[in-house]
Amino acid sequence: MLSTETIYFVLFTTGLAVGFGHCIGMCGPIVVSLSLSLKGRSVLVPHLLYNGGRITTYGLLGGVMGATGSFTRVVASIASLQKGVMIFTGILIVVMGLAMAGWVPLGAIFGDYYNPQGVLSRGFRKLSEARSTGTYYPLGMLLGLLPCGPVYTALLAAARAGMETQSTLEGLLIGVGLMLSFGLGTVVALLLIAKLADLGWLKRRDVIYKISSVLMVIVGVYFVIRAFRY
Repeated sequence: MLSTETIYFVLFTTGLAVGFGHCIGMCGPIVVSLSLSLKGRSVLVPHLLYNGGRITTYGLLGGVMGATGSFTRVVASIASLQKGVMIFTGILIVVMGLAMAGWVPLGAIFGDYYNPQGVLSRGFRKLSEARSTGTYYPLGMLLGLLPCGPVYTALLAAARAGMETQSTLEGLLIGVGLMLSFGLGTVVALLLIAKLADLGWLKRRDVIYKISSVLMVIVGVYFVIRAFRY
C-alpha cells in the first residue's frame, strides 16, 4: 500500500505532469503576458514570486481541506458512514482524473475560465498595472484561486489524506504539505514558459497530461482500497 510519503511524491509528479499539460494551456498566456510586461528585465525573481504566491494559496487551501478531512474522521462515529465518505472521495478523484484526460465527458470542469468582469480579472489588472516586482507575490496568490480541475482533484486527495490523521492539526499540516508538493511540481513548466515566447516547442502536452491523469486515478483507487480496510 502507498505510504503518506509516497502520496507526497505522487502529487509532486502529478503537478509536474499537469504543469506541462494543463498549466501550459491555461496559465501559459498569463505567464507570457507577465514576462512581456517586464520589458527586458530579468524574469526569474518576479516569476519565482508569482509561483511562490500561487503555491501559498494552494497550501492554504490544502490545509483547510486536510483539516476538514480530519474533522470528518473525528465526527463520523458510525463506521459505515465514515467508510462511505472515504469511498465516495476516492471514486470522485478517479472520475476527475479520467476527466482530466478527456476519458469521461466532464471536460468542462477542466476548461479555461475567464470572466473579464470577475473579481479575479479585476484584481489581476490592478496588480499587473503596478509594474512592481513586489506585486508578483500577491498576484500569484490571487491567481492561485483560478478555477482549475487538476487543483480540485489534488485538494480532494488532501482532504482524503486528512481522514487518515488523528487530529485536526495533523490533517491541516498534511493537507498543506500535499498541496505544496503539487504546486512545486507545476513550477518547472511555468518557469520555462516565462523564458520561452513561442509555446510550440512542446508537441506532446496531451500525452503528458494523460500521464498525470493516470497518477490521480491511482491515488483515487488507493483511497477506495484503504476505505475497505477499516
